[in-house]
Amino acid sequence: MQSLVKPGSQGEAVGRLLLAGLVVVMLPALPFGTYLSYPFAILTTWFHEMGHGLTALMLGQRFEQLMIFANGSGVAQSQVDADASPFLLAAIAAGGPLAPSVVGALLILASAHPRLWRPALWLTVAAIFASVIIWVRSVVGYSVLPLVAALLALIAWRAKPAFARFTLQFLGVLAAMSMLRDANYLLTERAEIEGQAMLSDTGQIAAVLGLPHWLWAGVIVILSGLMVGAALKYALAEHRLRPPPRKLPANVLQFKRDPRR
Repeated sequence: MQSLVKPGSQGEAVGRLLLAGLVVVMLPALPFGTYLSYPFAILTTWFHEMGHGLTALMLGQRFEQLMIFANGSGVAQSQVDADASPFLLAAIAAGGPLAPSVVGALLILASAHPRLWRPALWLTVAAIFASVIIWVRSVVGYSVLPLVAALLALIAWRAKPAFARFTLQFLGVLAAMSMLRDANYLLTERAEIEGQAMLSDTGQIAAVLGLPHWLWAGVIVILSGLMVGAALKYALAEHRLRPPPRKLPANVLQFKRDPRR
């Protein structure tokens, strides 16, 4: 039976990403889906909290520790200079909700290049293990994140190329779509984490920069959408998916007929 979609075509690339998105959406609805999706929910929390911590590091501050709790919430604790500017504090607060979209966009971009499939997976594995050793300080983080990293390492090492590519696409879509899971948190000024009331990320931005927290939530959603959209546009570009023309040996003569004759 002839395939309806040509291998390597734009249609096939779209189909793979749609399949990855469908798996992300439907996984919790499957039998035992809650348990199957739980490690990936913890992974998206890790993306978020690492975004806070790494943003602090990049801005010259100190990333102290990362806590992930059983309900999927988390906290990244950073030590910030007493005279830190409001813009620095806002950037650290925004680094969390923006991080999953940044990671998702990068993984989707990597999935478009076969030579990057396995290196991108190994880099993700290394980042998870390094964070567990350096910053993670919670039972859930210690128990779940190494298992996720081990699974990704096994895929990077032994899986067929097509499955390695699908894993990248799944992780990319998972990270990008976690924004939908966190929509209530983004649109809330205050949140309760492990029984402790605190400002949400957008609430912290509003507290230091002014303007309503929901306005900053909109800015974050727009930036995230632009990043993921650009990554999808690149990964699905038809001219890039089209295989290069076959090169004939140098000793083969080529003749072209003028259609006007």
